[in-house]
Amino acid sequence: MYLNTKRPLENYKNLFNSKYFVDKSLILNDINELINTSEKFLCITRPRRFGKTSIADMLSSYYCKAFDSSSIFNSLNIKDSEGYEENLNNHNVISISFSEITDYVHTYKEYMDNIINTLKEEIITEFNIKNVDTTYSLKKILRMSGEKFIFIIDEWDYIFNNHLFEENQNDFLEFLRNIFKDEAYISLCYMTGILPIKKYSTGSALNMFDEYTMLSDTLFNEYFGFTESEVKALCNKQNKIKFDDLREWYNGYVNEGVKLYNPRSVVKALKNRKCKNYWTSTGAMNEVLKYLKYNILDVKNDVIKMVAGEEIKIKINEEFRAGQTPPKNRKEIYSAMIVLGFLSYNNGYLKIPNKELMTLAVAICYDSKTKEHHCKIEELH
Repeated sequence: MYLNTKRPLENYKNLFNSKYFVDKSLILNDINELINTSEKFLCITRPRRFGKTSIADMLSSYYCKAFDSSSIFNSLNIKDSEGYEENLNNHNVISISFSEITDYVHTYKEYMDNIINTLKEEIITEFNIKNVDTTYSLKKILRMSGEKFIFIIDEWDYIFNNHLFEENQNDFLEFLRNIFKDEAYISLCYMTGILPIKKYSTGSALNMFDEYTMLSDTLFNEYFGFTESEVKALCNKQNKIKFDDLREWYNGYVNEGVKLYNPRSVVKALKNRKCKNYWTSTGAMNEVLKYLKYNILDVKNDVIKMVAGEEIKIKINEEFRAGQTPPKNRKEIYSAMIVLGFLSYNNGYLKIPNKELMTLAVAICYDSKTKEHHCKIEELH
């Protein structure tokens, strides 16, 4: 279920065989360089539906030694890169999605025991470990295997995003720290989610990770979201929707100068041959609605200005993080909205990135039930 499982490969095959597949395999160049180095821990966070799980499935499919995936990767851009053959299907891979919660899980202990005990059993069986006591920890079992592992962790922040087991969330961070910190059995740990890692007053339980977020990613930005050239290529495949329409509806995110489109919305529009709201129906928008209900007049006024096409100048250095208390001021609310993908931030300016998000913002403002705001929208338009 977790150790050298074939599930990620099956998922990636389905993506690879789809009409609107985009080759993001060159990310492996940068990740291969981190294997068995002091920089082998990386956490990449992006809004929902920006390709995080697809990349995680690709990594597991490429690295896992339990099967041969060369028929796929030999046709991708990565095939001519240095280190390609060396790492292809040559590692033990532990793939965990923390969003998988079975029906019988009701407590944090049941949630973690389900993962830990299953993984322990798989490692013991796969590597024929003898004389194992039932009290042995997962860390001890991993050490006893004598093997090295690549960990691919998807949706690491699921319990934070869904407000689960809130009294145990620090315990969860400590579990990850205990498994990963200063252990020789780790070749690489790739972790992804929506929210950046929770920070404490002077440090972090997971301070071994290099984080790449919506505000601070100069290395992996082009791999999460579709670039303009990728959208143009996809558009040319079906010749039903004009590229300019896709750009108006779904462009607007900028990360270190790279313009990015929401992948889910682009693919849905191409499949359905119609541009409309696709991504805004996801759960993150419920969080945005809550943030906009905070009684901070400046925020509401700024949103109204952005609806009218203005950009808001503001300096935002810190990001909304896993386990953080609800945002209490203007900058914290904006930070949360950037992390969730509702707003775009570039060169000190905040804006609503595209038509898809603009239509939602208009609906939110009109739903404010405040005559003052209603009139201001009409005036700005």
